[in-house]
Amino acid sequence: MADETREARIVITVPEAARALDIGRNSAYAAVRRGDLPAIRMGRRLLVSKAALEQLVAETRTHPAKPEQGRSE
Repeated sequence: MADETREARIVITVPEAARALDIGRNSAYAAVRRGDLPAIRMGRRLLVSKAALEQLVAETRTHPAKPEQGRSE
């Protein structure tokens, strides 16, 4: 039953989004602060829309990240 409830949710926590993206928890919170990972605040909790996360990943696939200016490679 817990898995069915988890699947029915439309939002996930930032740590859950981090696991879905295969990045660290701190990196996910940093991405939220930068605005790279869209999140909404509900009281003290930060939540990420599953739909927004899927859209972000889909857009990234079609528009790969550009190297930051001023950084040497």
